[in-house]
Amino acid sequence: MPTSFWRSPELRDHISRLDRSGFAVEFLRRNATYRRDHARLQRRIARRDVDADAECAAFVRRWGLCFCSCAR
Repeated sequence: MPTSFWRSPELRDHISRLDRSGFAVEFLRRNATYRRDHARLQRRIARRDVDADAECAAFVRRWGLCFCSCAR
């Protein structure tokens, strides 16, 4: 995402209206490391080669989340 987009008035207006959890979602959705980690989690669960609950719990701890929206 271009740096100029982060400075756009539209984005500033959107972000200024977010609550704490909304801002966190916006941050994570733009974080490439988070997206890769989440995709990896989903693949591992889909292959059923891990304990899904344990993997979700580890993911939640790793990212400081209050919930895990793991698709099963």
